[in-house]
Amino acid sequence: MHETTTLLIEVGALLLLLGLLGRLSRRFGVSPIPLYLVAGLAFGHGGLLPLAASEEFFAVGAEIGVILLLVMLGLEYSANELVGNLRSAAPAGLIDAALNALPGFGFALLLGWGWVAAVVLGGITWISSSGVIAKVLGDLGRVGNRETPVILSVLVIEDLAMALYLPLVTALLAGVGLVKGGIALGVAVFTVVIVLVVAIRFGHLISAALSAKDPEALLLGVLGLTLLVAGIAARLQVSAAVGAFLVGIALSGPVAHHATELLSPLRDLFAAVFFVFFGLVTDPRDMPPVLLPAIVLAVVTMGTKLLTGYLAARRAGIAEPGRWRAGFALMPRGEFSIVIAGLAVAAGTVEPKLAALATAYVLITVITGPMLARLPDMRWFKQRLRRRIAAQHPRPVPATD
Repeated sequence: MHETTTLLIEVGALLLLLGLLGRLSRRFGVSPIPLYLVAGLAFGHGGLLPLAASEEFFAVGAEIGVILLLVMLGLEYSANELVGNLRSAAPAGLIDAALNALPGFGFALLLGWGWVAAVVLGGITWISSSGVIAKVLGDLGRVGNRETPVILSVLVIEDLAMALYLPLVTALLAGVGLVKGGIALGVAVFTVVIVLVVAIRFGHLISAALSAKDPEALLLGVLGLTLLVAGIAARLQVSAAVGAFLVGIALSGPVAHHATELLSPLRDLFAAVFFVFFGLVTDPRDMPPVLLPAIVLAVVTMGTKLLTGYLAARRAGIAEPGRWRAGFALMPRGEFSIVIAGLAVAAGTVEPKLAALATAYVLITVITGPMLARLPDMRWFKQRLRRRIAAQHPRPVPATD
């Protein structure tokens, strides 16, 4: 009874703190993710007031948080939209992977952390934060802009790539080697293809089995199906997150729409728990030694994201201002980078400083990224851009007699 009482006090106090931090972040127009991470650092190992009784609760809640993040992401796309985006945005996705995964991969090798850690860090620097970017686009009123579909296409490619990347990195972290890792990747590719085929041809049957008219039954049905498939996927070494993502893709129509509304509060709750848990298991005393490398890595990869968005928008025929808006919008890393780092922490087979580096890196990009996204709207930036465009395309001088 005493342990239960302590658990309730710790969980209640921390959730209340997260609520206050979330309100504070909205007041200043920034993402709450860095505040959640800082809260976890303050009350985790090596923090100001370690919370021992509730750590197991937050560990389970963090796993559910990852699952809900991915299923909600899958609900945003139909299988047909996913396939269509994959075809049209594939070149931009390849540019994105090359420009942003390779710096992280090479950086880990330069630090002497080994090739497995390099694969992990490459994923951390590659994946942008869909949640943070969506919020930034909404806050800045750019949802209807011409460059926004380009941004979303790049994010969709990254999200789909995660379905292939996560099983591979999970296998590598488990120490199974390249051969078994390749088998895991092959199983993941096969599973993704099968689910996409089922979703395209029979998705309406899956959605029909879940009534959108009964909110309670729909919530329990979708949540139960997601957790069940995620658990089976984890047992098959495909990754629970990937299983949840594919469940979201398989659902469509009114079921997907109402499920999004019902699951959003649960996602927000458990996603916050996930970010806090990552901070709880990261010792803040490990961060000062990696702060400078994190800053260097952030500067380099924010620059490569800027180039990614610029090139993708140019390829789509977007004008110069839209290219810059697309590039700046893609800078923040967030939930998916933390998911990848969390897998490495749970495995315990890579460089211990990786968690601290990832935390510092995400904090830097998620704070500065939304701020830099406002630059293209500033008067001085617009004026310099107009002068640059005018210099590149001078008007012909009219002939005189």
